[in-house]
Amino acid sequence: MMDDAQVTAWAIDAGRGDREAAAAFVRATQTSVWRFLAALTSAAEADDLAQETYLRAWRSLPSFAGRSSARTWLLSIARRVAVDNVRMAATRPRTVAMTLPEDLVDVNGGFDQAIAVEQLVAALRPERRVAFVATQLLGMSYEEAAEVCGCPVGTIRSRVARAREDLIEVLATGSSRKRRGNGDAAG
Repeated sequence: MMDDAQVTAWAIDAGRGDREAAAAFVRATQTSVWRFLAALTSAAEADDLAQETYLRAWRSLPSFAGRSSARTWLLSIARRVAVDNVRMAATRPRTVAMTLPEDLVDVNGGFDQAIAVEQLVAALRPERRVAFVATQLLGMSYEEAAEVCGCPVGTIRSRVARAREDLIEVLATGSSRKRRGNGDAAG
């Protein structure tokens, strides 16, 4: 796990024009940003969306005050970039599945198992997928995920719990259909 205080310090220094701090900030956050975006959209789009995330962040970096961790701030920007991308691409079908990071794929389970897990997570309702990926794949706290998603911590807890229930239901029934529910508090 990266040191959020150090990453935040690099972001603040980068906002003041320190090129070395800017490079350190990008190195420290690029994997999390890419993984987050790949889970929300697709691996094929993650590179471009990560670049867009950093472009937006760079424009705002001079005004970043460090009231939250830089990682949380940056992933909030990444979420908005992903939402904007989905809105723009609403008319074209999504054809590429999410790619799990290598450290989460069981090499003994093989390629088929990795694809199955990717499809299960990709089939989650978007708000549940964001909460699940942020907390379970990226290791963010529920508080950080709530800040990234712009909702209460209780909503994140609910979304993660419902995502787990959805995954368990699909695994138990062998069905790939999405679970129908009453929805989440706050979306």
